[in-house]
Amino acid sequence: MRSPLLPLKLAATAVLALSLGLTACGKKPEGGMPQGMAAEVGVVTVQTEPVNLTTVLSGRTSAYLVSDVRPQVSGIVKQRLFTEGGFVQQGQSLYQIDAAPFQAAVASAQAQVSQTKAAVTSARLRAQRYAELVKTNAVSKQENDDAQAALQQAEAQQEAAEAALQTARINLDYTRVTAPISGRIGKSSVTPGALVTAAQPTELTKIQNTSQIYLDINQSATDLMNLKRASASGEISQPGTAEVELILEDGTVHPVKGRLQFSDVSVDEATGTVTLRALFPNPDGTLLPGMYAKARVVSGVVGNGILVPQPAVTRDPKGNAMVMVVGKDNKAQPRPIKATQTVGDKWLVTEGLQSGDRVIVEGLQKVMPDAPVKPVPAGSKAPAPAGAPAQK
Repeated sequence: MRSPLLPLKLAATAVLALSLGLTACGKKPEGGMPQGMAAEVGVVTVQTEPVNLTTVLSGRTSAYLVSDVRPQVSGIVKQRLFTEGGFVQQGQSLYQIDAAPFQAAVASAQAQVSQTKAAVTSARLRAQRYAELVKTNAVSKQENDDAQAALQQAEAQQEAAEAALQTARINLDYTRVTAPISGRIGKSSVTPGALVTAAQPTELTKIQNTSQIYLDINQSATDLMNLKRASASGEISQPGTAEVELILEDGTVHPVKGRLQFSDVSVDEATGTVTLRALFPNPDGTLLPGMYAKARVVSGVVGNGILVPQPAVTRDPKGNAMVMVVGKDNKAQPRPIKATQTVGDKWLVTEGLQSGDRVIVEGLQKVMPDAPVKPVPAGSKAPAPAGAPAQK
């Protein structure tokens, strides 16, 4: 006959076995931490390096060379000798103004030159005769002086006539309006038969050379002064290059870098900005005058900067930046840092980290200060989910 106390003894035995099992599972090694509780985290080992500080500024493009074509003589336009929107070479004929009045002026000036030459010849012969006669007192000294003066006056009149002829020829040449520069030519504001006047305010057409393009950009005077103070204090050094990247409105980057040409010497009172000008090669003609664009400019260099991926940087309740680093004992340690600027997809850290520090980038959500961690190179494999035991 089975004893009625047997089920109670069996239950007590089961409870005791379960308790011993739990105690065995919770047994701690000599390190004092439960086995399998070190969280696997992805880390990057930071190094100091020179870091370029870049600034993105907006601006507008303009042609490298621009020429407003205007007539230099008055007259009737006889012909237009170019195709609107085409490419013209320097010296190419663009318009032909009626040349008949100017040809007549040249002929008249040539006749005046011939007349003065004849007068010079007569005056020279007379002056030579009087110079011989005055030696024998055949003529008075006064008469000789008058003859010599008449020769000089005739020669001066000849020079004036020759200058007038040169002016007439220049005006005749101006009836052929030529391209002062090479480049793309715009639309014509006049047609054959139109009357144009010398130095009129309205241009006949415009030529723009876009083989190179200027980008005029504006930088805050405050930012400029801050950069100069940082450079004077040694925090940053001047960039060793003046290269600039041009970013188009759709976000694409112009394939050829440009160079800074100059910085204006005054501040715009209306905007509080200083104008910078960069010059970009434009071999394919993709850049057009008047386009909105941005420039990525190297404003300075931090000699011993440290770059940290942005996901590694967090903020405390006061807004101060901090990261979690792995100490020598493989424990997570919070580290306050100074990170005030991003460079691409990373934070530039100027204080708080040293070369060789291991910064936790992946698995931050399951890390507590002073907790043991298992560091692996970031990106080598995905960290285990929060609460899951580390893989052995």
